[in-house]
Amino acid sequence: MNDRTTLVLDRAAAGAVSSQAERNKVLRNTYWLLALSLVPTVLGAWLGVATGITRSLSGGLGLVVFLAGAFGFMFAIEKTKNSAAGVPVLLAFTFFMGLMLSRMIAMVLGFKNGSELVMTAMGGTAGVFFVMASLASVIKRDISGMGKWLFVGALVIFVGAIVNIFVGSAVGMMVISTLLIGVFSLYMLYDLKRIIDGGETNYISATLALYLDLFNVFQGLLALLGLGGSSD
Repeated sequence: MNDRTTLVLDRAAAGAVSSQAERNKVLRNTYWLLALSLVPTVLGAWLGVATGITRSLSGGLGLVVFLAGAFGFMFAIEKTKNSAAGVPVLLAFTFFMGLMLSRMIAMVLGFKNGSELVMTAMGGTAGVFFVMASLASVIKRDISGMGKWLFVGALVIFVGAIVNIFVGSAVGMMVISTLLIGVFSLYMLYDLKRIIDGGETNYISATLALYLDLFNVFQGLLALLGLGGSSD
């Protein structure tokens, strides 16, 4: 093997190591920021429950406020993800999401075993994340093709949830919540695998995706447990 060939191979090996190091860095930063993002979420939820500030946000009004706030924040995060403002904007978004979730949490806490139901939903969400993170680290095949099917599933859930706001069906809520857990658990696997494979290189975008996955799984579990609790 001549010197030029050796040099090319050495550079290729160095590039592979550097690429893997970058992926690990993105994954590590994502996990840290994801953990940090839960703090303003809890604060927002606590504030909403303690003050009842979101109590009046029901039906169409709640939907408008939620969609306007959520999409506005996500647009801002996309615009600032490569700047120093990206992290504060993301944390402000997670505070808003906690605030929006407080109405459901307050409703569940009104049950006799409400605290246990909330803790169970939290534990279940953590369990789903652990399983999906473990699967993402051992699956070798490319699962990028899942993306389009998951998007369709999320769209179906979105439309169904809007319809059910006005219909108010308990069965519809149960179906939507079950689909929410299933689709966004798979989305969690998909998003984690993208980071591990180098498909996502911005840790703020990666954190946003995983946060939404966790939020939706928790919301789905809390809704199902709440429906069960309401029948006790």
